[in-house]
This record gives sequence, structure tokens and C-alpha cells, in this order.
Amino acid sequence: MSEEKNNTALYRKYRPQSFKDVIGQDHVIKVIENSIKQNSISHAYLFAGSRGTGKTSVARIFAHEIGTTGSDLYEMDAASNRGIDDIREIREGVNTLPFESKYKVYIIDEVHMLTKEAFNALLKTLEEPPPHAVFILATTETDKLPETVVSRCQSFTFRRPNQNILREFAVGIAKKEGFNLEASAADLVALLGDGSFRDTQGILQKVIAGSSDKKISREEVELVTGAPRNSIVNEFIDSIAAGDSQKGIVALHTAAEQNIDTNIFAKLVLEKMRFVLLLSHAPDMEKVIKERVSAEDFEYLHALAKAKNKNLSLTALLEIIKATQLIGRAHISELPLELALVKLAGKE
Repeated sequence: MSEEKNNTALYRKYRPQSFKDVIGQDHVIKVIENSIKQNSISHAYLFAGSRGTGKTSVARIFAHEIGTTGSDLYEMDAASNRGIDDIREIREGVNTLPFESKYKVYIIDEVHMLTKEAFNALLKTLEEPPPHAVFILATTETDKLPETVVSRCQSFTFRRPNQNILREFAVGIAKKEGFNLEASAADLVALLGDGSFRDTQGILQKVIAGSSDKKISREEVELVTGAPRNSIVNEFIDSIAAGDSQKGIVALHTAAEQNIDTNIFAKLVLEKMRFVLLLSHAPDMEKVIKERVSAEDFEYLHALAKAKNKNLSLTALLEIIKATQLIGRAHISELPLELALVKLAGKE
């Protein structure tokens, strides 16, 4: 691997450079492209959405598409520049004509982090902006923005990419880097990416750096990321099938001793239980599932589905979903899953 590949972060190397490179945000891109074609540029935009969904990348592409050069593009991270003095600098400079572009573009990332005084100062600028100024505000927490600011912006909500999109995304980048990401490995990378393109790239970068050859297996991803081994997840599911809460609790505590995130553990359990139900009730899904898991794991899931175990039911899946939703609020993260196991085993 070249020195550039070793030293360049994947999220920088594969950052979208044009609207056609942006994945999963067609509802945003189509509107923006149309407004540019019609020369109908708003003075303020609000890009909202969870981390790593492409808000800043789209803001930069937008600036480029309306002819703004680097000398007329200003970016500010409100997480570290959140005071009124920072906004005053923008207010003082905004009335100055652009150096060489039609528009001056101001991108303010994590805008919800601004202080109340800074928001008030920004609001005055948004109320009466000069015709050459375009503001693009990006945030992960719209509810923290003053309604007076939101009402003066054209708002767009960026969608979290689903696991299928992230899996194909990871496979594509791995291929460009000269690596073969096995199907089950790609599925785990996508799950760990948790709805973020940037996080998925970060995980993939670690996996590639830790690979001794050009073929990446699920086991390698588990080792590098600290994700639970298949065997531990399977033991937990087996305990539900057998109505044996003790076996599941032991598996859960084994994962905890290995410092495995309980949320990740629960997601993997849910994914496999869902596959068992799909194999039982939607046989046509067999090919799709077979492409997403290892051959060994498919045999395991197929056997569970074929056995038609009454304990691996819709009720059980719903109980684990409820427990997963409580993990973040529990003082002991494993407790909701432990309670679910005991309930499902009928040993309340």
C-alpha cells in the first residue's frame, strides 16, 4: 500500500466532490440543483441530520456549484467558536464584497452550539443579509436552535443511511483500496457504522490497517473493532430458543468482560433473530440473507428457522427490542437484556 493510502483518512480521500457523488440524499440534492439552475439562491440554508450524513460536504459542493472560490468561502465550527465575538467577525466582514466570486458563502457547523448572545447577533445578519451573502448552517440538534433562526432558513433534513447503503458503501471503498471485504464482514462494518458514512469509513480504515492480506473476514473485523464474536451472540440466541436464561446471562457477561458495547451486542442479536423469522416466514429472502452472512452462520440461522422453535417468536423479538431501547437509560447496561431473558424463560 502506498504512503498516501496509509496517511490519508478515508473520509477525506473519498469525500464527495460533486452532487453526483453524494449517496442517499437525493431529496436534498434534487431541490438544491434545481434552485441553482433557476438561479434561485436563498440567503440562508439549514442542513439538519445526524453526524456523518454529508451535511458539510454538500455545503461545500453547493458553494462550489454557485461559483464561490476558496477565497470567498468561510467555514466556522461553532463547537469551538461559539461566542458573540466570533459572530461579530462574520457580521463585520459580510458586507464586504467578495474577492472574486458572485457569492460569499459562510458555513457554520454545529450551529446549535452558539451562545444565546451569538444567536442574537447571527439573527440580525440573517434578517438583513447583503445580496452576495449565503449562509449554510449545519446541525445535529435542530431542537436547540431558536425558532427565529430556523424560520429564516430554507431547511433540509439529511437522512441516516440504512445498513444496506452503508454495506455497499464500505464494499466499494474497500475495493478501491484493493481489498476484498467479505459479505458478513461488510455487514458488521455497516452495523458498527451506526447510520454514519464517516464512522463507517473510520471503522473500515482500522480494519484495512490491521489486515495482513487483501481479504477481510468477519473475524478480522471482530478482532480489530472489539465487536462480539459470533459464538457469543449465538449462545445468547440459543438461550432464548432453549428457555435457559442462565446460559444467555453468562454469554452477556462474557461480552461485558471483553468490554463489548451492550448496544452493539443487542443489535447483532436483533439482526440474527430477524433473519431467523424471515427464513421462517419469508423463504424468498433466503438468497438475500445468504449473501449477508457467512456460510457457517447461514447454516446456524437456517437450522433455527427450520426447527420452528416457539421461543424464537415475534414476542421474543419485540421483548429484545424493548430491552435495547432501555440500555442507554439503565445504570447497568446489561440489565435490560438480563430482565428480558428472565421474562422470556418464564422465570419472573
